[in-house]
Amino acid sequence: MAEGVESGGAPARAVVVGAGHVGMISAMRLADADVFDEVVLVDVEPGLAAGIALDLTHTGALTGSGTRVRGAVSLEEAGPADYVIITAGKARRPGMSRSDLTATNARIVGDVAGRAAAVSPDVVLVVVTNPLDEMTYQAWRSSGLPAEQVLGMAGLLDAGRFRALAAADGAGAARELGAVALGSHGEEMVIPLSQAPEIAARLDAARLDELVDRTRTSGAEVLGLLKSGSAFFGPGTAAAHMVLAMVADSGTVVSATVRPNGEYGIGDVFVGLPVVLGRRGVRRIVELDLTPEELELLREAAKRIGERIAGLPA
Repeated sequence: MAEGVESGGAPARAVVVGAGHVGMISAMRLADADVFDEVVLVDVEPGLAAGIALDLTHTGALTGSGTRVRGAVSLEEAGPADYVIITAGKARRPGMSRSDLTATNARIVGDVAGRAAAVSPDVVLVVVTNPLDEMTYQAWRSSGLPAEQVLGMAGLLDAGRFRALAAADGAGAARELGAVALGSHGEEMVIPLSQAPEIAARLDAARLDELVDRTRTSGAEVLGLLKSGSAFFGPGTAAAHMVLAMVADSGTVVSATVRPNGEYGIGDVFVGLPVVLGRRGVRRIVELDLTPEELELLREAAKRIGERIAGLPA
C-alpha cells in the first residue's frame, strides 16, 4: 500500500473534504478520538483548512490527543487515506429543500469522489453532502469503488435525532434507547417502531407519530432557527462516528445509506439500511424483522430514491 494508508495496524490517515461547519466538527471528533496518525482537512479556499487545522492542533495539549491535524487545498496534497468524509457542496438556505441542491452538488461530489479514489484506490467514502441519498449514489458512480466502500451517513444521524427527542419527552436516557432510521434522508425516512420497543412502550401512539414527523423535519427545524446556516454538530458527529465504528471493527449495527443486493427486496439504489461496518466499509446488511407496513414504507422510499437518481446529470 501507499505510504500513509493502513497496513495491518492502526489507520494512518483520515481526510475530511470541506472545511465548513460540518467538516470542522467531523475533523474535531476524529482528532479527539486519537486513533489516526493524521487527520487532514481539505478546502479549496486558501488558508481556511490550514487555519482550522492549526486551531485544532492547539487543542491537542488539552484533549490529550496525539493525532496530527493538517490543512490542504486538494486531495492530492492531502495524500493517500483510509477514509474520506465528503462534506463539500452548497448548503441549504431557508426555504430550500435538499433536492434543490441536486445538480450543483452532484458535480462537486462526483469530482471529489473520483479524485479521492484516484489518490487512494482502497479508500472508504462517507458522504454527508445533501441530497444525501442521491449524492451517495453519485459518489459511488463517479469513484468506481465497490459499493461496500461508499456509504452515506444519514441513518445514524436520524436515529440519533429520534432517540434524543424521545429522551427529551421522557422515554429514558438517549444513550440507552434503541432505534434505527431507514429509507431516505428526507420525506421518506422510516423509523420502524417495531425496532424501538422501549420508546414505543413509554410514549403513546399519537406522541410517537409526532416525534417521527419532527425527526423527519429536524434538519429544516434547525435551519429555520439558525436562519443563516444548517445543522452541523449532528451531521459532523454522525459522520465521524461512522468512521470510528469502521476503525473499531466491533460489529456494531448502525443505520447507513448503502446499496443493497436484494435485501428487503431492494436493489440498484442507495437507501438507508441497518449494516455492520468493518475496516473496509460495509461488512454486511442486517435484515430486521420489520412489520409488513414498515417493509412497504421502506420499499416505497427506495422506489422514490431510485426515481430521483435516474434524474441525476450524467
